[in-house]
Order: sequence, then structure tokens, then C-alpha cells
Amino acid sequence: MLRKILFILVFSLSIGGLSAQSIIFKRVEQPIQIDGEIDEAWNLADSAYNWMQYFPFDSALAVNQSVAKVLFDDKNIYVLGILYSNNQDRKYVTPSLRRDFRGAANDNFTVIFDTFQDRTNAFTFGINPFGVRREGLVANGGTGESSFSLDWDNVWKGEAKQYRGYWVAEMAIPLNSLRFNEGQKEWNINFYRIDSESAERSTWAPISRNFTLFNLAVLRVAQWEEPTKKSGKNLSFIPYISGNSSKNFENKTDAVTGFNAGFDIKYGITPGLNLDLTVNPDFSQVEVDQQVTNLDRFEIFFPERRQFFLENADLFSNYGNRGTRPFFSRRIGVSRDESTGQNIQSPIPFGARISGKANDNLRVGILSMQVSDDQAASLPSYNYSMVSLQQKVFTRSNISAFLVNKQTFQSREKYADSLYNAYDRTFGVDYNLASADNRITGKFFYHQNINEVAKDSAFAMGVELEYNVPKWSLEMRSQSVGTNYAPEVGFVRRTDIRQLAMTYRRSFFPSTGGVQRHGPGFDFDVVGNKTYGFLDWDVNLLYDINWKSSARFSLRARRQYTYLFRGFDPSGSDGLALPANTEYTNNLIIARYSSDERKIISFNLGTRSGEYFNGTRINLEGSVQWRYQPLGFTSLDFEFNRIRLPKPYNDSNLFLIGPRFDFTFSKQLFWTTFVQYNSQIENVNINSRLQWRFAPVSDIFLVYTDNYLAEMNPDGFIQFGSSKSRALVFKMTYWLNL
Repeated sequence: MLRKILFILVFSLSIGGLSAQSIIFKRVEQPIQIDGEIDEAWNLADSAYNWMQYFPFDSALAVNQSVAKVLFDDKNIYVLGILYSNNQDRKYVTPSLRRDFRGAANDNFTVIFDTFQDRTNAFTFGINPFGVRREGLVANGGTGESSFSLDWDNVWKGEAKQYRGYWVAEMAIPLNSLRFNEGQKEWNINFYRIDSESAERSTWAPISRNFTLFNLAVLRVAQWEEPTKKSGKNLSFIPYISGNSSKNFENKTDAVTGFNAGFDIKYGITPGLNLDLTVNPDFSQVEVDQQVTNLDRFEIFFPERRQFFLENADLFSNYGNRGTRPFFSRRIGVSRDESTGQNIQSPIPFGARISGKANDNLRVGILSMQVSDDQAASLPSYNYSMVSLQQKVFTRSNISAFLVNKQTFQSREKYADSLYNAYDRTFGVDYNLASADNRITGKFFYHQNINEVAKDSAFAMGVELEYNVPKWSLEMRSQSVGTNYAPEVGFVRRTDIRQLAMTYRRSFFPSTGGVQRHGPGFDFDVVGNKTYGFLDWDVNLLYDINWKSSARFSLRARRQYTYLFRGFDPSGSDGLALPANTEYTNNLIIARYSSDERKIISFNLGTRSGEYFNGTRINLEGSVQWRYQPLGFTSLDFEFNRIRLPKPYNDSNLFLIGPRFDFTFSKQLFWTTFVQYNSQIENVNINSRLQWRFAPVSDIFLVYTDNYLAEMNPDGFIQFGSSKSRALVFKMTYWLNL
């Protein structure tokens, strides 16, 4: 077999005149068997070789080289990866056999397809040496970690097999799982690899190490031997059935049982434009949110996890900035019980979404969701709709415009005026800037909110600019949010503010030793308004260290100022509030260390300690993970806050402890259990989810949830009280391609 692999490598090099900068999709007449073994058909394929190192350095060929090959037929794209190692007897690393793995602790081979060649959005498919697969989406040019999501799912095949001195990855990706135009002669493409033994990351198209590994600005060209064609009907039908039993012990009500059924439909209107329909969706299997200790004066952001909202999510959710979003899909049919930290689902009878490419330069997003009324809360039924248009300009930039509308068609008479709002609308424009070389990125936006009560100052506007080269980066951010800007379908942390922030970082790359990068930095953030002047500001001296082992350390020495324009209890214990119109200047240290994730036991520790309002705070938070490869891992998340304030204000000791047990008995059977104790709300939450993937992207779930009243006794042990609520859910989904 080794002789066969060497022959393929030599043959690829001998025919690869174009392959230094591009690769050709060549047609194969017979389907390729996906088994991690190299069939003779691969001898005909073009090759991507001479991979460059991305980490720890970006100026040399990779130490552990790789070869990628591509083929296609009428139904599929085929991708082959041959991943070599200098250690003939090495062992590979995976935290578990669960799909959608991520992180430097995972060996993996990944392909990126920019099918529309806009260098803005792309599909990714990856696999590790154990045959565990992942698929995801890249948005916003891959300019930051948040632009890469693994929440998108689709049906495709992939296998891997380990050999002495190398491993082989083989994929068959259905053409109808991708969005593209017919008649295309080229796509953009890249391949990358993470090698756990050497902590090396390498790519076929070279990427500067100050950019992300999935950056789209530097992709190379994949030429099609024949123009692309649509592969049959792109139609998927995904029905589900579910049953549940729940009981609320605090309300002393009888147990409630129910049966539910519904379905999703995914239909490719054109090769680039997709229609998603959902009827009576049920999201009971969605993984529970990770609880937090809330010492913030403002709302905390929890990410969207529901599959229906995730494909092309950037078209809807990326307007504004991370603290001022005009559209936040979790406002639709989901609320949060702050006494338990759990989500409460409202019925959604029907929803529809059209998203994707209308042509080479225009992306379209249209969404409409109908949410039933809530008799218990005296809330009417609402329709949530959004239209989003994104027009490409220049090489990688775009102009986006949107309208969000929340509206009820029920009369006011049945509902209290304080809870009834006939409509709430927000519209606006964003300009997203990305230079061809990715050194300059940024955003400019203006949004306006209107409802029944016409109000002045219901706007948000802002600008962000970043210049990033290997040795230094400069980021500047500014925004202005009006007093009455309050989109009901958005996420807005603060209103009536003017904000200016800047961050500068300098990087040094030692040529010897174990440190990959280190360097100082400086940043500030100033928030104020016309009424009170300065509300908050902070000034920070920074220092970051990244090791070649993938361990990381960051340090901030901060001086900060806070003006309380309303009363606030900083102890988080519902004690006496500090009075409004008081101000505080504090000095504190913020630090975090993350260890080498390739080790069997890894951890990260952080602190945010020092002066705190009119007292002191000692904070320690982090997690410890023990990996029992490949069956899974056990982790423990924790947070402790020791807050001391002068009398008559409360002292507090706040604990958050969350063990997680993740067992992957096979690539089809998973069992995950969270236990989360939050002393701030005196609650223990248990969430246990058994998942059997009995067919591609088709699952049976059994989910058990329990919430207990709990407190920590003087001996430091958690003492359970009575149960607050309990639920058991069964759900089965089946993905059927028609």
C-alpha cells in the first residue's frame, strides 16, 4: 500500500503543471466507494500538494505534508486527503466520536468551497482520522472566529482509515447539498489540516498567521473540466414526532403530557437559492444553554442553537455590532426562565425562509414566522418577518439593507395596554468593508426603529475599522444609540449612549524556543451620553503569549470608571442597591491561561479580581477536561466570586459549578449530561440527552430535565431541596432526500 501511495504522489507531481496554484475537478464515470482506501480512479485526479505551514510559522513548507485530490460525477464531488506523518507509529487525537468537533486538539482534514467566488461565504466539510465528520458555514470572509459555524447540517458521506505513517480521508459530497450557479467553470477552494502531534496547522493556499485558518481572501481556484450542472431535485423532507411529560412542582399543578408532530422542508428554488419551510417545529432536543453568574447591569447574550435559523444566518443576524443587533432570532418563540436558567418554548405553527444567492452579486434573505398567543401571559399572537438584501461591491465588500417587522393581527381589547404593541419595525443599511488582501476590514451602519408610539432618537449608528498585518493590528469602534432605540426583535444591551473604543496590539515571533507569538497592547473603551457625561470608561495595558504547543496566556491591567445612573446591587444577591448618581473608579487584573488541549487532561483558568465598585472582588473561573479517547470526555466548568462591600451593603460568595459527562459509544450513539449548580438563583439543573443517529442526519432523542432548589451549606456541600420542575421528552426526526 505504501508503494501505491508513493506512486500516486509522484504521478500527481508529474502531471501537476497547473496544480501549484489551482486544481481541476475531473469527471469520473463510476461512483467512488467511500471507505478510506485509495481506488484506482484517484490516479486520474488532479492534486493539491506542497502545503504551507500556517502555525506555528507561515513562511515554510509544512513539516508533515499532505496531498488533496478532487473528482466529480453527476451526483457528487469526491475529495481525497492523504495526510502524512514523520512518526510511523503515531497516535491521533480526538476528544470523542461526536460529529462537529472543533479545536486544536483534533487531528482533521477540511475542504473549503467558495462556490460563488465572492470570497465572502463558503461551505466547509471536514473529517478526522477516526472517520468523525463535520460540516459548517463560513460568513463575512472568515475574518474572525465567530464567522465559522458548525451548526449547519447536511447529508454527505465520509470515511477515514489510519495506516503506518499516514492516514487517508475520503468524502462524497452531494452536489445538491451545495449552493452554486449552473454553468460555472471555476470555484474557489482551499484545504487545511490540523496535526495534533506536532501542533502544526497547514494549508494548501498559504494564509498569513494573523488571519484565521478559514480566511476566504486567499483561496485558490478550482477549475471544472465541464461547466457545473444542477444535480436533480434539491428537495428534503424532514418530519418529526415527539412526546413529552412535564410537571411544575412550584405551581403544584398536575403533570402535563403531550404529543407533537411536524416537519421541515428544504427546497432548492435555484442552485443558489434555498427555501426552508417549517410546520409546528419542536426544538426540545437543542442543547441546554451554559449558565452564567450574572453580575452585569445589562442583558446577557445567549447564542441561537436552533437548526432552522442557521443556514445563511449572517444574512439576518449580522447587522449592527455584537451589542446592538436589530434582529435576534431567539426573540422568536423562545423566552428564558431566570429562576432556572432554562428556555421556555412558545408554539410556532408555521415558518418560512428563503435565503441564498439570487445572482452572482446579490444575496437575499426573507423570513416569516408565526408565533401563537400566550394566554397565561396575556400576549397576542405575533408574526415575525424580515427581508434582507446584500449587494456585493468591489472585490469583497457589500452593502446590505433590511426591514424587520413584528406585528399582531389581533385586536387590542383582549389584552392589557402594557403588553400589547400592534407593531414594531426596524430598518437600516450596513456597509461591510473587506479589502482584497484582508488587511482592512470594517463596517458602517445606520438603523431606525418605529412603532405605534412615534418617538424621537430611535436610531443606532456605528463604524468599525481594523487594520491587521502580522506584526501589529489596530482596531477602532464607535457607535451612537438613541434613547428610544428598542427593537423588540433585536438585542440591544444599552441605549442613549455614545461609545468610542480602540485596541492596538504588537506581535513578536521568536525564531527559537517554545513561544510562537507574544506581544504587548493597549486599548480603551469610553461610553457616555449628553445627560450624565461619562458613564463608563476603561483603559487597559495588555500582554499576550501563544506557545507552539497551542497553550495561550493573556493579561490585562485595567483602570475603569463606572457611573450608576440607576440603583444597582453589585453583590448579585438582591441586597441593598448602591444609589443612583454615584461614581466609582477601580483598578483590577484580568487574566486567562489555556493549557495544551492535546493532553489527556487540559484546563483553562481565568480571573477578574481587584477593586469592585465600593468594595473588592476575587474571581476565579475556568474548566478542566479529562479525555478518555475516543469514548468521550468529562469536564467541569466553575466560577467563584467573593464579593466584599462595606456595610450596609451585602457581601456574597457566588458559586457556579457545572460538570458535563459526554460519552460517545460510537459515531451514532451519544449520551450527554449537564449538571449545573448556580448559587445565585439557588438552582441545580440536570439535563441528560441520549441521541441515536440511526440514519444520516436522522435522530432519536431522549431528553430528561430536572430543576431543584439548592443551596451551599456551611461545610461547602450543595444541599438539595425540593424539585422545582421535571420533564421527559422523546423525539424522532428523519431526513429524507426526495
